[in-house]
Amino acid sequence: MFLRYSEPEQLTARVVGTTRAAGCRVETYRDGETFHIDIDLPGMDPADIDVSVDDNVMTVRAARHSGGDEPQSPAQDYAKQVRLSDRLDTDRLDARYDDGALTISIPVRTTDLARAA
Repeated sequence: MFLRYSEPEQLTARVVGTTRAAGCRVETYRDGETFHIDIDLPGMDPADIDVSVDDNVMTVRAARHSGGDEPQSPAQDYAKQVRLSDRLDTDRLDARYDDGALTISIPVRTTDLARAA
């Protein structure tokens, strides 16, 4: 699935689901000088969420541990990959987890802002 924007620079994100996260809601949008990615990850401990970027591919991994001490209770692992535009400054990525939703904010590179003006 490709998500496209009407701005001249057309920032794009390609969302690729892996493992059970394929059913999680993912929403991408641009607000001014920042590109946002919202992923529903209800019931997660923020310490068990990992966000990394390698070669313009952002990977989000999360694990929900079984509730209780029973060894037969399986944990649930989630993974999402999002291909990011090279117009985003991934070095300044900010991720926040609040009320079951992970919000990732990535600034648009300033050189691209000047071109759009």
